[in-house]
Amino acid sequence: MHVAFIGLGTMGYPMAGHLARAGHSVAVHNRTAARAQRWTSEFGGSSARTPAAAARAAQIVFACVGADADLREVTLGPGGAFAGMDAGAIFFDCTTTSAEVARELAAEARRRGLHFIDGPVSGGEAGAIRGQLTVMCGAEEAAFEQARPVALAFARAVTRLGPPGSGQLAKMVNQICIAGLVQGLAEGIAFGQAAGLDMPRVLEAIGQGAAQSWQMDNRGATMIEDRFDFGFAVDWMRKDLGLCMAEAGRNGAQLPVAELVDGFYADIQAMGGGRWDTSSLVRRLRRPS
Repeated sequence: MHVAFIGLGTMGYPMAGHLARAGHSVAVHNRTAARAQRWTSEFGGSSARTPAAAARAAQIVFACVGADADLREVTLGPGGAFAGMDAGAIFFDCTTTSAEVARELAAEARRRGLHFIDGPVSGGEAGAIRGQLTVMCGAEEAAFEQARPVALAFARAVTRLGPPGSGQLAKMVNQICIAGLVQGLAEGIAFGQAAGLDMPRVLEAIGQGAAQSWQMDNRGATMIEDRFDFGFAVDWMRKDLGLCMAEAGRNGAQLPVAELVDGFYADIQAMGGGRWDTSSLVRRLRRPS
């Protein structure tokens, strides 16, 4: 299939690479052209100066950019992807954005005879590199069924959860759950270290029971070792939690723990840890040495 990929950042670069490895013809666009040229030198395909040029003749256009404003920039206007897409083509957005912008762009896509899927991903940089992401989609069913086999090139699960906007709402649920889990794990580790316990052995023991989680399995050891120079950045998590709280303000949901943890992440940013992994919450709990 002929596809395009817009946005070759930490996540998009390997995601587009998996599409090329799966045998698809991939045209890419990136705001920094040198990164697009590096991608084509590694994976083949072609690079384009604008999203519209990348999207020309593509059956599916994937995107993974920064936030709502970035997504509007790469879709709308004469240089945006929508302008280059053929009628019936699918725009598959993997950015984490507001549900509001997903619905807005889905409506604009329909007006132009296009299809729009909001498909934010979970699994972080490691999941993108391994092609093991989880994709939560809001889409019309027919468009989803056409795009799902292609997206499985970079994902282990691609699930439709409802109409446009539903994927972004599901990603918010994901981030709300993670915030509470990471804070609980941070408190447990800090408590155990203050008590003088052998924390690697403690996590090995309790990881066989009800306390087990992905965060414990994949971040527990590095939290104990005070290592955070990898993974999903605090800056990104605060962006995502901001989306969650804005949506809660619209739908009336209460997010007391998410709001609290967002404040703790602000403390981490103040410590200079905006690019640290989200598991760095444990650092603000440790007693000064």
